[in-house]
Amino acid sequence: MRKRTKEEIIERDYLKMSELAEYCGVRYSTIKYYSELGLIPYEQKGERLAKYYPKEEASKRVKKILDMRQENKSVPEIITYFIGSK
Repeated sequence: MRKRTKEEIIERDYLKMSELAEYCGVRYSTIKYYSELGLIPYEQKGERLAKYYPKEEASKRVKKILDMRQENKSVPEIITYFIGSK
C-alpha cells in the first residue's frame, strides 16, 4: 500500500494515525499516546479495526493539547479538561 501525498491527506475527511501526525506536524508517538488516553476522537473501520481520525476535529484537539502543554498543564489536567473527572 502506498503512502498518501500531502495533497491527498489535505483532501481527506478521515486520516490514519500516521497521516494525522504528519498533518499536525507532530510525531506518530504523540498521536498514539494522546489517542490511548482517550483525548483524540477516532472511529474504527474495517476488518482490522484500523483507527481513523476525523481530520478537523482531531487536529483541533491536538493543537489544544499542545497549547495546554506549552502552558505547563500536566497530562492529568488535560485529561480533566477534555474528559472531566470520573
